[in-house]
Amino acid sequence: MDVLSRPAEEFTNDGTVEELWAVQAVDHAEVHFNLLCSVDPRWLRLTPYDEELYDQFRRMFPDMNVRVIDENDLKSPEGKTKWRTYMAKFSRLDDYSVGTLLRANAEEEFRPENAILVVRAQFWAIEIARNREGANDCIRDKFRGSLKNKEDE
Repeated sequence: MDVLSRPAEEFTNDGTVEELWAVQAVDHAEVHFNLLCSVDPRWLRLTPYDEELYDQFRRMFPDMNVRVIDENDLKSPEGKTKWRTYMAKFSRLDDYSVGTLLRANAEEEFRPENAILVVRAQFWAIEIARNREGANDCIRDKFRGSLKNKEDE
């Protein structure tokens, strides 16, 4: 019998997979934040498609405040519909739908109360906009010292 034809009740979620995803998401968040602390964000490129991601984002979300993200706006029925349309344009990109952590407030570091679970295409769109529009500019000055202290530990 083909495994895909078996009843869904026979399958369970493997906690190890969820744990590995969480580790990967935290690692990605830390690497991204370290980059923001080390490099002028206006020069930072997240993908070879930054221009297209940004242009399409601002066409579809011209008034979205990227400094402070309201999770309810992202995950409302209207927000989900609009984001689904945006993401469909980038389904050709590797990892576009991978779960990723996004800082809700661009001026703060990653911590549980400042993290929103999004898909990678949303992360790219918002972080590219933050870089280009200056929302991430304060990070390097504000947190560079704390980054060095963590490396010394």
